[in-house]
Amino acid sequence: MESVNKEMLIGDILDKEPATAQFFLAMGMHCLGCPSARGESIEQACMVHGTDADELVNNINAYLANK
Repeated sequence: MESVNKEMLIGDILDKEPATAQFFLAMGMHCLGCPSARGESIEQACMVHGTDADELVNNINAYLANK
């Protein structure tokens, strides 16, 4: 996986890049195994958790670029 965007489903990202879980955990999303969490987009999850989707996407993409 080269990059992510805020419309992508969290489950799809975690399936392809499990190490990105650290970024979701850092934003307070501790229920990554939950079916509803895996079916949410980054944007939806950030709305629920009151965090910035663009910042999360940027952090994940920086990690992926330096992998």
